[in-house]
Amino acid sequence: MDDVLRPLLVIGGTIALTLVIGWLIDRALCAADTRHPDTKMWALLRRCQMPLQLLLASAAVQVAYSAFDLELRRDDLIQSMLAMVTIFSAAWLTIRAAGAVAENYLAHYEARTADQARVRQFRTQLVMIRRVITTLLAVVATAVTMLLVFPDLRALGASMLASAGVIGIIAGVAAQSMLSNLFAGLQVAFGDSVRIGDTVVVDGEWGTVEEISLAFLTVRIWDDRRLTMPVSYFNSKPYENWSRGGHEITGTVFLHLDHTTPVGELRKRLQEFLLDRQDWDGRHWSLVVTDTTPSTIEVRAAMSSRNADNSWTLRCAVREELIAWLRDNHPYALPRIATSPAAAPPAAVNDVPPAERPLPGQAGGPSPSEPVN
Repeated sequence: MDDVLRPLLVIGGTIALTLVIGWLIDRALCAADTRHPDTKMWALLRRCQMPLQLLLASAAVQVAYSAFDLELRRDDLIQSMLAMVTIFSAAWLTIRAAGAVAENYLAHYEARTADQARVRQFRTQLVMIRRVITTLLAVVATAVTMLLVFPDLRALGASMLASAGVIGIIAGVAAQSMLSNLFAGLQVAFGDSVRIGDTVVVDGEWGTVEEISLAFLTVRIWDDRRLTMPVSYFNSKPYENWSRGGHEITGTVFLHLDHTTPVGELRKRLQEFLLDRQDWDGRHWSLVVTDTTPSTIEVRAAMSSRNADNSWTLRCAVREELIAWLRDNHPYALPRIATSPAAAPPAAVNDVPPAERPLPGQAGGPSPSEPVN
């Protein structure tokens, strides 16, 4: 009975002690956050509570295991599992702490910088660095666990290191697409070609860059759909970035109208309408005839906006207003389609049999005062 009760008391007491220590650390961080509201560091560090608890518990149980000379069945397996939990919890804690420091620095940077483009660029680079660090720590933790915790795998690890050149060539050929996306992600993050929050048009879809990972980029489309594409796409194919050089954009509206349209009055109405719109930034506007056909003319209205969202709203409003104004004030300016039958030439009327000739007053027929042959 003592062989079972004693290990349980030691291990249970050790875990309870580490839980109390973790709770005290969390309370201390909460108090520091209350005393220093100007920084988010202490609140962000509270996210480290779970990996810290695991690290303290696994390390303390290992120390107690050796200090009290505990002996249990499958002793080697238990110690190996405790060592593995310690290694991975330490890596997890490092990732959480690095993320807290990065987010705190980003918050201070946003407060000091008025240029939102610089803020989005810094956020993109920071997210990419965090992903690279997370991947490296996971690989290192796995390698350390294989080589140090499990002795049976040391020979395998040594042979793998000895043949690293061959494995590297094989892995490079097999994972060529993945590696290209990885380097493309780093190039996108630090090359400033596209950033989180940028408004882009990709494959005819308009949306905002929501996430950039090591392999994929996610665009949130205007209707809340998500378009996920490999990062390498943005280094090999053209795309539109409406946020490069600023968010300002010029929207256009095309109308097909009749040749009798009073263009001058329509231009004046557009100016009056824009002056009352808050989504027009006041930089410039225009209304010109850009094309003509045998039946219509093409009128283009252009107006500037602060961002893509305002541009879309303003374009729809201008289109509705101009059509409604023409309908109410100049209905003849709207395009018309002739539906009456065309009049036949006089020579053709004489060639038609008398029974099939149109009567006077009908389409294609003679006038009532004109004699019928």
